[in-house]
Amino acid sequence: MAANNYYAHETAIVDEGCTIGEGTKIWHFSHIMPGCTLGRGCNIGQNVVVSPDVVLGNNVKVQNNVSIYTGVTCDDDVFLGPSCVFTNVTNPRSGVNRRGQYSKTHVGKGASIGANATIVCGHDIGEYAFIGAGAVVTKTVPAYALLVGNPARQMGWMSEFGHRLNFDDNGKATCEESGQVYELKDGAVKRIS
Repeated sequence: MAANNYYAHETAIVDEGCTIGEGTKIWHFSHIMPGCTLGRGCNIGQNVVVSPDVVLGNNVKVQNNVSIYTGVTCDDDVFLGPSCVFTNVTNPRSGVNRRGQYSKTHVGKGASIGANATIVCGHDIGEYAFIGAGAVVTKTVPAYALLVGNPARQMGWMSEFGHRLNFDDNGKATCEESGQVYELKDGAVKRIS
């Protein structure tokens, strides 16, 4: 582990062999396991588990009681809401060791995952996607998509500032907060200004 350029509460456990970026804060009763990487400026809430080989980008916000299991990677600026959970085995059995069969899940830049959401492994979350509280994600999520429910279903699109996008007849929408303009074309959204 590099020099202590991060903060860890005295009740947090930070195992040897992990990499933690400058300015990251790790709060009460959290466990950062060996081999994981936390970027700069992350905030790890209380009672969080970050399993071996997990990678979190810069400025990732992890709220209380989140479990991030091996196989998960998150890009910069991801928000993980309270008590959300990632799985890493699709067919777990106590009596069957599947440690070498972990499925991977990637969360794209700027995506938000709401409180108590569950992300079933092997399904990536696109950049700036927005997963509602309590949703159960069982499929890959496109960039900017808004998903809610169990199983999670797409209900629309979200801006990079977290506002619902309402597309006109030309497939254009403007974020009410940022003024950024988005285009919906062939079932995909991209920011055009």
